[in-house]
Amino acid sequence: MSNGTMHKSLSSVGFFGRVAVVLAYGLLASGCSKWISLEDDPKAPPSDKSSGPKPILAANSDNDSVGKIYSEAQIQLREKNYEAAAKKFAEVERQHPYSTWARRAILMSAYAQYERNNYDATISASKRFIQLYPGNKDTAYAYYLIGLSYYEQITDVGRDQGVTQKAFDALNEVSRRFPDSKYAENAKKKAVLAKDHLAGKEMEVGRYYLKRHAYIAAVNRFKIVVKDYQTTSHTPEALMRLTEAYLALGIKAEAQTAAAVLGHNYPSSQWYKDSYVLLKSGGLAPRENKQSWISQAWNSVAVF
Repeated sequence: MSNGTMHKSLSSVGFFGRVAVVLAYGLLASGCSKWISLEDDPKAPPSDKSSGPKPILAANSDNDSVGKIYSEAQIQLREKNYEAAAKKFAEVERQHPYSTWARRAILMSAYAQYERNNYDATISASKRFIQLYPGNKDTAYAYYLIGLSYYEQITDVGRDQGVTQKAFDALNEVSRRFPDSKYAENAKKKAVLAKDHLAGKEMEVGRYYLKRHAYIAAVNRFKIVVKDYQTTSHTPEALMRLTEAYLALGIKAEAQTAAAVLGHNYPSSQWYKDSYVLLKSGGLAPRENKQSWISQAWNSVAVF
C-alpha cells in the first residue's frame, strides 16, 4: 500500500482494520477484531461496574421500569445487536431525561452507533453528552468517540481531506484535555497517522503540479509539508522535491539548501541520494543558506 492510500469501507473494515497501516508507519497497535470485552478495549465505554447506574429493586416503580429497558439494551449490545441496543438506550433517555440512567444511556447509545458504523449518530450523541455533562468523569470517552468516528472515515489522499483534519483536531483534543486518561495515548498515535495523511495530501498535489511544470505551485505545497508537517514521514521527499522544483526555477541557492537540510537530517535516505545526484548533474553541491526559509523553518521544529 502506498503512502496515503488508507481507506475504510463503512460496511466492511472495523476499528482494528487499520492495524497493518499503523504498523507500516511504525506505530503501536493491538487487537485483531472490532469486538473486545468492554473492560479491556479502550474504545469501549467505561464499565457499568464503576460508573453506570445501580440496579433498582423496588417493584412497579419508574426506576424499575427504566432499569428493565436499560438491562434489555445491555443484552442487545452484548449480543452485538447494535441497532436494537441503540434504540433501547434512546428509549431510556426519552423516558427519563437528565436522570442517571439517561446520562449513561447517551454514552452507551453513542457506542452502539459507533459499532454499527453510524458515525454521524455517534458524534451527535457524544456531543450531546459533553454539552449536558461537561464535568462528568466519562466526558473523556465522549471526546474520544468523536475522534474515532472521524478517524475511521479517513479516505485515500486522492479525495478531500476535511474529515482527516477533523479527526486530527478531535484526537488532539482528547490528549490535550485529558492527558492522564486511558484514551490519551491511543488518541496521540492516531493523531500522528492523521497528520501524516494530511501531509500525504499536500505531497500528492505538489507532485501533480511538479509533473505539469507548475513549479511555484508545487513549491508552495512542499513548503506546507516542511513547515506544518515536518515530523511526518513525507518530509524527506518534500525536501527532495523542493530541490527539484527550485532547480527548475533556476533558484539554485534554495535548491542547495533543501538538499543540505535533507542530507543533514536524513543522510542515508534515498531522497537525499537523489537530490545529491540532481545537484551534481548541474555542477552544484548541497550548501545551506542560513537565511533561507527552509533553514529557518527546520530550526524552529524539533524532529523526533
